[in-house]
Amino acid sequence: MIFSMSELQAALVAIGFGVIIAVYAFGWWQQRQYRRKFGAQFQAAHADALYQEPVTNVAVPVQTVVPGDEPDEAADPIVVRAEEPPAEVAAEPPTVTVLDETCALLDARRDFIIELQLAEPSPAVILDGLWQRKFDFGKPVQVCGLMLAAAQWERAIAESQTLYRRFRIALQLVDRGGVISAAKLADFRDLVQGIAKSIKADATVPDVHETHRCATELDALCAEVDQMVGINLVPPGERLLSGTKVAQVAALHGMKLEADGAFHLLNAQGHSLFSLINQDSKPFQHHSLDMFGTPGITLLLDVPRVEHPAVQFDQMIRVAHEMSRELQTNMVDDNRVVLSDAGLSRIRAQIATVDDKMCENHLPPGSAQTRRLFS
Repeated sequence: MIFSMSELQAALVAIGFGVIIAVYAFGWWQQRQYRRKFGAQFQAAHADALYQEPVTNVAVPVQTVVPGDEPDEAADPIVVRAEEPPAEVAAEPPTVTVLDETCALLDARRDFIIELQLAEPSPAVILDGLWQRKFDFGKPVQVCGLMLAAAQWERAIAESQTLYRRFRIALQLVDRGGVISAAKLADFRDLVQGIAKSIKADATVPDVHETHRCATELDALCAEVDQMVGINLVPPGERLLSGTKVAQVAALHGMKLEADGAFHLLNAQGHSLFSLINQDSKPFQHHSLDMFGTPGITLLLDVPRVEHPAVQFDQMIRVAHEMSRELQTNMVDDNRVVLSDAGLSRIRAQIATVDDKMCENHLPPGSAQTRRLFS
């Protein structure tokens, strides 16, 4: 069959028009299928098991920053409307679960938590600016995401392809290095707010000044109860203790040499109950124990990091007495004065007082929350 030029052009136009209609129809069908698949998840409300109200009466004002709102540069930072948590959070039934202990531990009394409500489900790579600066603040930064496919919070990493609908980005306020500075706290806030604006996410941001004030109070409490108790085992005269002998005696009492160069008695969860260190600060090492000699060793109890520290102190004292007999050493304090039963009783009473104070302030010794503060 032979077509004239005009007939051929008309046929091509008709074919092109048909292709356009087909592409449009296919796109409409895909969008409809997507709504059917995910629409119920966007509309359903889920309880938020990750964040719980503080037990104490410490209140941190929360402000919601909406993308496009520009704070007045001459005014105080983040002068925007304050409001209650979004209705979605308040209405969620208790079906949300937390897959990662890190996310379960996030707490407004110990972390500066900024929540991002995404405009559309996205993987964690959308927080690109945060991943590049995660280690710039001197304290741990955690990112937790509420998964699109399930009502579950999990720790989010940049490489994950999981789609999330909300993020909680948390900066720890206090650890054994002290309290975070107000300047770094503001820097963190500005970074996350900038990311929220660039991805068109709503951001719920605590007040920096009030958060820093509460964090300073928490740091003062931690400094007050941060105690380590040591029992020194020192041989009489100039005799040195053999590294091999120390290792054998430690093993008899269930202590294992760990990567930090100390022997540890571990509980069922793998947490140290107390440790045995070299007084010289030189670490014990497997390959050099037969050449190792030390003028003394110390059994050490890290009070805030163990459950029931007074009970663990009793156990440490029993081990110290037995080791002292086995190694033929004296049990002495830091001034090399022999420890009496009365002196040990006074130390135990001090430990019990610290335990009580920590529990009164909702920091039970040895809990996961407390261990991260004293890290």
